[in-house]
Amino acid sequence: KKLWQDPQYRSILEDLGKGKSVLDYSLDSSSQLLLFRNWVVVPNDSTIQLSILQKHHDSPLAGHPGQEKTLKLVKRDFHWSGMTQFIKDYVSSCQQCSRNKNIHHKKFGFLKPLPIPNAPWICLSMEFITQLPLSNSFDSILVIVDRFSKMGVFIPTMSSITSLDLAHLFIKNISSKHGLPLSIASDRGPLFVSSFLINLCQQLKISRDLSIAYHPETDGQTERVN
Repeated sequence: KKLWQDPQYRSILEDLGKGKSVLDYSLDSSSQLLLFRNWVVVPNDSTIQLSILQKHHDSPLAGHPGQEKTLKLVKRDFHWSGMTQFIKDYVSSCQQCSRNKNIHHKKFGFLKPLPIPNAPWICLSMEFITQLPLSNSFDSILVIVDRFSKMGVFIPTMSSITSLDLAHLFIKNISSKHGLPLSIASDRGPLFVSSFLINLCQQLKISRDLSIAYHPETDGQTERVN
């Protein structure tokens, strides 16, 4: 009865009732259900479609399968227009599935601001500005900011420098004038996470504050200076 009210299938039912053949469609002789190939055609009625999904997804025997498995279960017997998207929307909004979904990552931690230093030149932040126009054989700038006084030191350099070169620049321009810091904040650029620089900081008792991926706000002070 619902199919007769659906304009999409009314003409198909009329043709089949007159004995005409319709490609891929037929009437089941015993139940008089409309079949698309071997699948029962479901009318565009959300109540009927939901009852089918409740049986194939929500019931204890179904066990709340995922989107793809639910789709395969329903497609064994039924067919309706827009079925794939309807099932995906239904499963993604299932509260029980959301509660029982396995977590495949560690628990997220809390973002915390860096502690405010109580003296100058003991807590620094460091970053590179790269891809600059060539000037006096330099194409990059190493920016080092004292997080207490907000003073910035801008050191011309090359993008091709090594971690050893970085250590020399730091000693020449910072530690020789202000002493060794207690901590250095930086992003996770290749030079800042090199084994040489890590070992050097360990030997000098300098702690490292590395920003998390895609979160430049960690070193926001240097970002603002840049």
